[in-house]
Amino acid sequence: MKYFLTLSILLATLAGCQKEKFEDVSFAANGKAPDSLSVLFEITQDNTGLVTITPNGVGAISYDVFYGHGSTTPVKVAAGKNTTHIYPEGVYNVKLVGYSVNGKMTEMTKQLTVAFRAPENLQVTATIDPANNYKVNVSATALYETNFRVFFGASPNETPVTFLEGQTVSYTYAATGTYNIRVVAQSGGAATSQQIVPITIVDPILLPLTFESPTINYNWFNFDGGNVTVINNPQANGINTSSKVARMVKNAGQPWGGSFLTLSSNIDFSANKIFRMKVFSPRVGAKVLLKVENSANGAINFEKEVLTTVANAWEDMVFDYRTINASQNYNRIVIIFDNGTMGDGSANFTFLMDDIRLVNSLPLSLPLDFESTSTNFNWFDFDGGNATVVPNPQINGINTSSRVGRMIKNAGQPWGGSFLTLSQPMDFSVNKVFRMKVFSPRVGAKVLLKVENSTNSNINFEKEVTTSIANAWEDLVFDYSGINAANVYDRVVLIFELGTPGDGSANFTFLFDDIRLTNTFPVAIPLNFEYPVTYGWFDFDGGNVSVINNPQSGGINTSAKVARMIKNPGQPWGGSFLTLSQPINFAISRTFKMKVFSPRAGARVLLKVENSSNPAQNYEREVATTVASGWEELTFDYSAINTGNVYDRVVLIFELGTPGDGSANFTFLFDDLRLH
Repeated sequence: MKYFLTLSILLATLAGCQKEKFEDVSFAANGKAPDSLSVLFEITQDNTGLVTITPNGVGAISYDVFYGHGSTTPVKVAAGKNTTHIYPEGVYNVKLVGYSVNGKMTEMTKQLTVAFRAPENLQVTATIDPANNYKVNVSATALYETNFRVFFGASPNETPVTFLEGQTVSYTYAATGTYNIRVVAQSGGAATSQQIVPITIVDPILLPLTFESPTINYNWFNFDGGNVTVINNPQANGINTSSKVARMVKNAGQPWGGSFLTLSSNIDFSANKIFRMKVFSPRVGAKVLLKVENSANGAINFEKEVLTTVANAWEDMVFDYRTINASQNYNRIVIIFDNGTMGDGSANFTFLMDDIRLVNSLPLSLPLDFESTSTNFNWFDFDGGNATVVPNPQINGINTSSRVGRMIKNAGQPWGGSFLTLSQPMDFSVNKVFRMKVFSPRVGAKVLLKVENSTNSNINFEKEVTTSIANAWEDLVFDYSGINAANVYDRVVLIFELGTPGDGSANFTFLFDDIRLTNTFPVAIPLNFEYPVTYGWFDFDGGNVSVINNPQSGGINTSAKVARMIKNPGQPWGGSFLTLSQPINFAISRTFKMKVFSPRAGARVLLKVENSSNPAQNYEREVATTVASGWEELTFDYSAINTGNVYDRVVLIFELGTPGDGSANFTFLFDDLRLH
């Protein structure tokens, strides 16, 4: 049984083994005829007329060579091989027929000149390739020549390249410099003709200027105290980690001392008209002038000057050249730092610059005011959010700008919103308070402002606040004091009414503008005393206001912070005033609301607004408390106020007409002063 089973398995295995044949050669029938046929003639220079003929072509496996002399029967030459023939002096038409693997053929004819006299009238053309400044293209013509041999002059032991009249041969040099190209014209005799053509390989000075090339001669011309050199980057950090930068030291000389660099060709302003340059300045407010000129006529020029905004850090400065006359020729760049101030060569007058370039749009960076028509505000919408830049449909109150952002929250997800990726990371090293003007259709709408790292969205920080007015602009505040400023954030995310799906209606349409970073919280209406703001109350004639922890948290006011007024001995009109960061917007409302905690009912509370530069422009209303030792919300009717005036000061006087004594009976709490 064992042997029988083994034999059965063996027979089954053998039966399953069949030889596989690859007999499908249809691909050959579909092949192409040979392409790009060419031929090379090489002749011995001994008056014998012995010519070596080497055919070449793409897709050819063999050739028929018709010598054009003697027998009319062609010679069969395999691909990669050659044939020889002895010619007397004369001009011959050598015909080449190339065959592909499927028998398809292509033919070409090349003229062969055989002469035993030296070639005459040799003309050599050597030009720099327009696409590669290191590449040279060589061609030649002559009488009585059979072929040419070219030496490119790159090394003393180079092997020459052979070519025929009508052909162009190329060579790419490894370095800049002047090279002697030697072309030798050969006939069938021992005598030759040659011509030497010098060619200079240079690396042109063109925009953008990165200062990285080891072969470019950045030949800055210094004048009147300016001095520019290219050095290793001593501040490789932030937005500029390149190896090389330019350094400008402004020495004693003239107030206009600077440097200029002449480019190898004219600057093309036909499409791009925004200059960008990275600058490292020792101080804020240093003036940077970037000027372009015509090197042959300095009267043809254009310039822009901007100020540095950071000290001892790289920033990417923007020079708006949109009004330049682009029909003129400009091929020189002039840089002057602190034009109008003589330098002293110190660290205070030492600047770094890099990456001078032309772009077609203004950078996308904070602050975002949406005014520029040359900036692409490419909002990315997700899950129902839709943000666009539109003409301001609500030019009033605190926002009279011409363009704003509009967010329509359509049906989608509760978290629907939009984000915008900036051209460079936000700087949270000093400023950690976001401000954004918002026009909301209703009070209490939630506004979430989030920042992210565009390459790693897990690196993020967000704050959400609620609108306090409807159908009017207000300046919302987002406290980012808890952000990790060591992270990189280059994306702004906006979500309105997070947690509620939108419906695309007017009730889910919001306007926003002036997204910016500041280092302080505003002192503005509404006043809720929650932000870490220095509330600069000015006390007069016995009044004294301070912001404290809420000692009476309960009822209608459970906030953490409140203001306390103690009326001390002084004058009957003793009180305090607070000058705001911006005028009060009475387009919102003409009714003030304020929460008050009074030690007694019937205490009089006067609320007055003034123009800080002209206190004669004022308006006031006085109401009396109705609750003792409890929070109540007082209402001040300002319907008769002249809204044509500017009011940016709030004055509070408790118990006007009665001197205080500083006791608990003259101690009042107040909070949440707002326009209702």
